[in-house]
Amino acid sequence: MLENYKIKEFKLSLINTKLKLEKLSIATQPSREPVQLDQTSVGRLSRVDSMQRQAMNIETERRRVAKINLIKSALTRIKDKKYGLCLSCGESIEKARLQHNPEIPNCLQCALEKA
Repeated sequence: MLENYKIKEFKLSLINTKLKLEKLSIATQPSREPVQLDQTSVGRLSRVDSMQRQAMNIETERRRVAKINLIKSALTRIKDKKYGLCLSCGESIEKARLQHNPEIPNCLQCALEKA
């Protein structure tokens, strides 16, 4: 089981990462808006390029939201005193694994089995 001071460090890291991702999401919101182009003044390739950029920004936001959800789940586990335990088998998640990715929900063995 993790020491209390380590859990507090992970919690602080998770909260800071979540805040950064939420700020980034707000700042990049206009880049995900529908593409409005005047077809008389913009060429076909420019329209396609704009639509492709918009699609990439939407996918980036989808991944950002998924990471925020993982962080929220990890913060809930901290609150419930279950942080650091694998959601699949209940065993402790390796400390090095948590240091690399604090929101990780599974131990290495269970993660490999799911892959």
